[in-house]
Formats: sequence, C-alpha cells, structure tokens
Amino acid sequence: MTNRSKALTYGLCTVLIWSTVATAFKIALKHLDPLQLLLCANVVSIGALFAILAAQGKLRTLRMPNREILRAAILGVLNPFLYYAVLFKAYALLPAQEAQPINFTWAITLSLLSVPLLGQRLSLREFIAILVSYLGVLTISTHGELTGLHFSSMSGVALALASTIIWALYWIYNTRSKGDPVAGLLLNFLFGLPCVLAATLIFSELPSLTWRAALGASYVGIFEMGVSFALWLTALKYAAGPDGGGTARVANLIFLAPFLSLVFIHFIVGEEIRLSTIAGLAFIIAGNALMQTASRKR
Repeated sequence: MTNRSKALTYGLCTVLIWSTVATAFKIALKHLDPLQLLLCANVVSIGALFAILAAQGKLRTLRMPNREILRAAILGVLNPFLYYAVLFKAYALLPAQEAQPINFTWAITLSLLSVPLLGQRLSLREFIAILVSYLGVLTISTHGELTGLHFSSMSGVALALASTIIWALYWIYNTRSKGDPVAGLLLNFLFGLPCVLAATLIFSELPSLTWRAALGASYVGIFEMGVSFALWLTALKYAAGPDGGGTARVANLIFLAPFLSLVFIHFIVGEEIRLSTIAGLAFIIAGNALMQTASRKR
C-alpha cells in the first residue's frame, strides 16, 4: 500500500470509531452514571494506551523530563477528568443527536480561545464561520424553533458547550508538550485517575459492574479514549510522508463522523432523527469547513 492508501485506511478506521462513540455513551449511561462511566473507562484506557505503546516499542518514551511530567499531570485534570465528566453529564441530559453535534463545535471554540490565549486574530471569514456553526447549535438545541428558544435541556446544552471549552484548552496547552503524544496521553490518564476516583467517591459511588456496564465502559475506554487517538496519529503520519497526499486530505474525513454517527444513533439507540438536527449539523459542518479554509489561507 502507498502512504496515501495507508493514510486513508487509518483515517477511515478512526472516523468509523468516532461515529460509534455517541451511541456507546448513551448505551453505557443506561447502566452507569457519568462519573462511574468515566472511572471505569479511564482504567480501561490506561491499559489500552499502555498496550499500544508496548506494541509500538515506545515504552521508553514514558521517561520524560520532570517539567513534561508536571505538564502531563496538570493536563490530566482537563482530560480525562473535567472533559469527560462534563461531556458524559451532557449526554445523560440530552439526546445523543443533540449532544454529539454540539460537541463537534470544539474546533470553533479552539479558534475563539486562540485569540486571548495565543494572540491570534480572527478574519472576517473566520468570524462568519463561528456564527454559522453556532446557528447550527441553536437549530439543534431548539429543535428548529429559533424564535421560541425552547431547549430540551438548557443544562445539557450548556454542559455540551462547556465540554468544547475544556477540550480546546487541553489541546492549546498540549501543543507545548515535546514528548510522544501517546505517552503524553497515557500520563494524562494516569494523573487524572485520582481526580476521577475522588469525584466518584464524593459525588457518586463505586459501580457494581454488570456485564453490560463493563462492556460499555470497556468500549469507551478502548476505542474512544485509546485506539482512535493512535489510529488518527498514524493516519496523519502517513499523510505527511512522501506521496501521502497531505494532512488536509485526511483531516477532511472528520466531517463524515457526525453524519455516520446519526445513523448509529437512529438504528441502535433508537432515536428518531429530527430534520432540525440534520439542518443544524449541516450548519456546524459548513462553519467548520469555512474555518478550516480560512485558517489554511492564513
């Protein structure tokens, strides 16, 4: 296989996994509360990421300078602890067809936060992209009744939007890390685990795992928090290599994920997909695409 074929294969595998996670969240949350799900998935993800590093022969990359280890510990509070605690709660309050597209606006949030945190400026095209994306959020969360502003769960929408802020902050500060990205993610999850455990003991309780709960949490931990990250990095590596076609070609595959996700949500979770969800998602995708072309032009 050529580098371009490898990049496309790994990229499509990643997109397929991302398309299933919203469904996996809703199924797992039927058997576990958000903190219990996070605790179980966190433990599983640590094993998955360790296995990936071992398979790649990169366990030595866990030996980092103290400064990098401290950075990983601080970032572990953002991801997995705060990010997934907020995201899972949003999924518990909202239908999956609403929570998933709203969470997809994290790239727009990243651009907004880059202004105060990185000193970047927004072009007119980027500003329009932001407005288009958040029009999509409003369309989805109000079920298309834009003037009425009646939300199925205002708290759920607020949490879904808050998760995009946490995720964007994580990636902004993570760009300064100089270590192996998979090793860094493993350290994030290791340092985040005590926070997750403490929050579970204080605000919930240790779960009594049924096989359904264990299976759901394991799927989230292995695929959402572990394998997909490694596959995406591999896709980008091949895309950036000789005859890889460039990373932009692979990055565009991400736009397939939310639409495929609606298919799984409908047939597995059983949600009737609203026209307002499809319309709102189209606005969000359009905003993301416009932001991407504006950033590339810059």
